[in-house]
Amino acid sequence: MTKLAISQVDEQQFRVSGELTRNSISNERLLNDKLITKHKTTYFDLSEVSRVDTAGLAWLIHSFAEFKQQGIRLELQNPPEQLQNLMQLGQVTTLFE
Repeated sequence: MTKLAISQVDEQQFRVSGELTRNSISNERLLNDKLITKHKTTYFDLSEVSRVDTAGLAWLIHSFAEFKQQGIRLELQNPPEQLQNLMQLGQVTTLFE
């Protein structure tokens, strides 16, 4: 298992790396505490995500809802194929477009 790591690249972009799974996100807080931005859009770069499951997708959807409440749009960059497949199965691909 590769631990989940989230780092802020700049005030608009976060890099998510490792596994985005039930085991890795259990203690991970949402990013809202870290988020300080005047921008209307925040980006999650997922190019370093090695594995994702439905709990990871649920975490992303929850993050999307939290940001939306603050008037911030969340966009995913470089989502792995595994995540794209889960998004299609869950019919949530349009949330992040």
